[in-house]
Amino acid sequence: MLREKIQALAAQFTVDAVAIRHHLHMHPELSYQEFETSKFIRQQLTEYGIAHQVMAGTGVVGIIEGRNPASRIIALRADIDALPIEEENAVPYKSRHPGVMHACGHDVHTTVLLGAARILQELREEWEGTVKLIFQPGEERNPGGASIMIREGVLENPKPQCIFGLHVHPQMETGKLSFRGGKVMASADEIYITIKGKGGHAAAPHLTVDTILCASQVIVSLQQIVSRNSSPFSPSVLSICSVQGGHTTNVIPSEVKLMGTFRTMDESWRFKAHQLIEQQARSVAEGMGADIDIRIDVGYPNVYNHEELNHTARALAEDFMGKEHVLETELRMGAEDFGYYSQVIPGCFYRLGTGNINKGITSGVHTPTFNIDENAIPIGMGIMAWLGTQAKM
Repeated sequence: MLREKIQALAAQFTVDAVAIRHHLHMHPELSYQEFETSKFIRQQLTEYGIAHQVMAGTGVVGIIEGRNPASRIIALRADIDALPIEEENAVPYKSRHPGVMHACGHDVHTTVLLGAARILQELREEWEGTVKLIFQPGEERNPGGASIMIREGVLENPKPQCIFGLHVHPQMETGKLSFRGGKVMASADEIYITIKGKGGHAAAPHLTVDTILCASQVIVSLQQIVSRNSSPFSPSVLSICSVQGGHTTNVIPSEVKLMGTFRTMDESWRFKAHQLIEQQARSVAEGMGADIDIRIDVGYPNVYNHEELNHTARALAEDFMGKEHVLETELRMGAEDFGYYSQVIPGCFYRLGTGNINKGITSGVHTPTFNIDENAIPIGMGIMAWLGTQAKM
């Protein structure tokens, strides 16, 4: 059966795939700077005999045709960029680029898709349709590489009927997958506020506009946007994460900068909240005699898994792995630019368990000690290849 052949090839290619992951992990590159990563991906696809092209600067798009190529067209996506984090793991494949690390598992995502591509190419006479491989840059940074690739036509010529993507999940044990229909992850927008006023000596605050005090009032006041304006049944998060102002103990600064994020699962409420954030911050600042500049950069939309496609994918995963190994994904307020794809075509974004408590592999993503149990790699390769051969809308 095709399922057993995919599982056998995933096992056969594991040593090569782990070596690929180690290479990628040692040579991480930041968003939109993935030049060597892109080159490496293209070299691998060439070695596998898979036609491909460059898109969005460092993105790579490959095409694999099975029998009756027009009968079904499926897209499989991986992100390829890294994060500005100094790695603290003491492993032979530790990042060789100071201050840059694959701390979100994109090296794993890329490895899995390359492995799935190799399997699909090897078995192309045994499945029907076309699989489009999307290796996407810039997931970690606005405007999101997905939006750029879509604008450049990645979902056209040929147009996929649906798209799949996965993400490592270190809080889920290796050997497990998880799926969820409907809303899965939040939108993410960036907030930039500058408060300005007449600075002066801290001993004479009455002769100044206290921008520090004003900033603190703005921060506290903004919390009522979520607590008293959004529905308690619709999750939202508003966090101010950076306060920059002042440089000594006895000078009230003339300027304070704030930065933060707003996240929600509701696209309508999202843009209403933007207006409320601006109104609230402006009224507080101006009421205290300060000037204020506020900018909200619209980021990624929420990730929405097409219900029917998710149901199909979960059933296929249960068939591939066994029902006891397939779980329900929890709601997460993190963001992912996969949401752009699922706004255009049906999408399914699922989780690959990569944790192993017994091995001490428990660190979360975006931390300097993040790592994975590499036994998850053949599982990821196999399930992605299986979905590529079986899923349809």
